[in-house]
Amino acid sequence: MKSPNSTNARDEASATWRFSRAFWTANLVELLERAAWYGVFVAITLYLSRILGFGDIQAGMVSGLFSAGLYLLPTFSGAYADRIGFRRALILAFGLLTLGYGGMWLLPTLLESAGLVVYGRDVVFTGLEHSAHKWLFVPIMMFVMIGGSFIKSVITGTVARETNQVNRARGFSIFYAMVNIGAFSGKTVVKPLRDSLGNEGLIVLNLFAAGLTLLALTLVFLFYRESDTQEQRRSLRQILRSLVAVCTHWRLVFLTLIVTGFWMVQGQLYATMPKYVLRMAGEGASPSWYANVNPAVVVLSVGLVTHLMRKQTALTSMVVGMSIMPLSAFCMAAGNMLGSESVLGMHPVAFMMVVGIAFQGLAESFISPRYLEYFSLQAPEGQEGLYLGFSHLHSFLSALVGFSLSGILLNRYCPARSRFATDAAWEAAKGNAHYIWLVFMGIAMLSAFSLVIFGLVTRAMDSRSQPTSG
Repeated sequence: MKSPNSTNARDEASATWRFSRAFWTANLVELLERAAWYGVFVAITLYLSRILGFGDIQAGMVSGLFSAGLYLLPTFSGAYADRIGFRRALILAFGLLTLGYGGMWLLPTLLESAGLVVYGRDVVFTGLEHSAHKWLFVPIMMFVMIGGSFIKSVITGTVARETNQVNRARGFSIFYAMVNIGAFSGKTVVKPLRDSLGNEGLIVLNLFAAGLTLLALTLVFLFYRESDTQEQRRSLRQILRSLVAVCTHWRLVFLTLIVTGFWMVQGQLYATMPKYVLRMAGEGASPSWYANVNPAVVVLSVGLVTHLMRKQTALTSMVVGMSIMPLSAFCMAAGNMLGSESVLGMHPVAFMMVVGIAFQGLAESFISPRYLEYFSLQAPEGQEGLYLGFSHLHSFLSALVGFSLSGILLNRYCPARSRFATDAAWEAAKGNAHYIWLVFMGIAMLSAFSLVIFGLVTRAMDSRSQPTSG
């Protein structure tokens, strides 16, 4: 006869893979939203510069504000989602995203109709570089920022609500795998579009994104249902009190600041890498495909990493990941120090960029799911949207600082060809282009060291707060 204990243990183990329909629907639409976002965002600085006529520093600042706003707002949109319900929040979010991406697709057509620019396989500017019309991108950008901010809080909030202590780590690893499957899918379409349509493909990308978010809106409307406990609505006063509580939770605030360093480096996949590899390895380089190495590594490794680290604390797993990041940045820098001899048929800059991105993906598998798990465990019941929204604040800070820093460093160490009279002068100006990645290597080292100190301090405080026996 089987003992009740063994039966319960087996049931508990199998239950860790059983999740609700809301959980799976949320993860599916997250995949679609991430495919839309990354398909657009991996080429956003190219879109801003080659389509709308922004310079390097302007493109870095605008795209940084774009990303920063998307990650600043989840704290507030998450609190609002807790009040109105996750289903309504998702319908609102995907409606706004569809309008935003559709607007980014239509804007160049409107500018061309106004005679400000001529688009084709190769973009020919007729005035946008010095025209205020390019700033029409900003109000369109707001739709994507606000819509995306709800996704950040509601999807992770759903994972938190639909899991328990037994299967929460696995739930977040599934969520993070979906994020990266979406990221891989979105980035994959960029190269074929640019090959077939040239720079005009940067415009068509936005139509692709709008189609995906419209599909996600349909799926939410048909399949996403909240449980009875999720129908409880909180008053505005309760929401404000919760906002103050999470913003003064010192552990979460310090952890957010520390993890910002990781995301500053990770964000260079979109801020620096596309322009860097095209300028250093030539127009034949494939930055969107190189960026795809990151989600591919995460998808392949995140489940195994979560399993291997299941008995370790979230902070321990994050420290391991943080320790990998300086190596990632160093590999990215090394490409410019290897000369011009190809490596496995690739330009050395491109090859070492791929190696660095692979290490970055591995680091992410140790860090991100456990970071979200850490925040979810701090969230009181009914406030998952708020706390998981607050967890994304690191990306606001990293985008604001990292993208602006990227524009400055590109302008200084890896400038555009148009600034120079001859190819020889341009090549000379790029001699120390790898300094960009050495700067980010220093940031990664500082973040890793800070996280170790954070862990030691919090562990010591927890041990002192434990009641003594005897």
